[in-house]
Amino acid sequence: MVLSGHCLCKAVTYTIDVDKPAAVAYDHSLVAVVPKDKLTVKGPTKSWAGVGSSGKAVHRVFCSECGSPIAHDPDAAPEIIAIKAGTLDTEIKKKLQPDTEIWTVSKLPFCQEHLAHPFEHMPQ
Repeated sequence: MVLSGHCLCKAVTYTIDVDKPAAVAYDHSLVAVVPKDKLTVKGPTKSWAGVGSSGKAVHRVFCSECGSPIAHDPDAAPEIIAIKAGTLDTEIKKKLQPDTEIWTVSKLPFCQEHLAHPFEHMPQ
């Protein structure tokens, strides 16, 4: 099964040639971590880079038309990209099973999930 999704205005679409994400994690929002070389993006995107906890850039990719966030692309882990799971097609995101939490050190008190793979910061 190929994963697919789009931004809010559907100007940006993407496909990922994998059966399932390598990880589905909470990181202030639900993300699907996938191999970057399996991702194909079509449509107008822009990115903004900030410094991540590794000290390296994290590129935030978004639709240049509607501004929907599409992915985080960390220089510290060049082989992966974190797709914003809310942009996945509806039937795909209904089947996601989160198993990982990252940045639990800043977890809000009302978040009660206790997933199988918690990390206080980013996994190494």
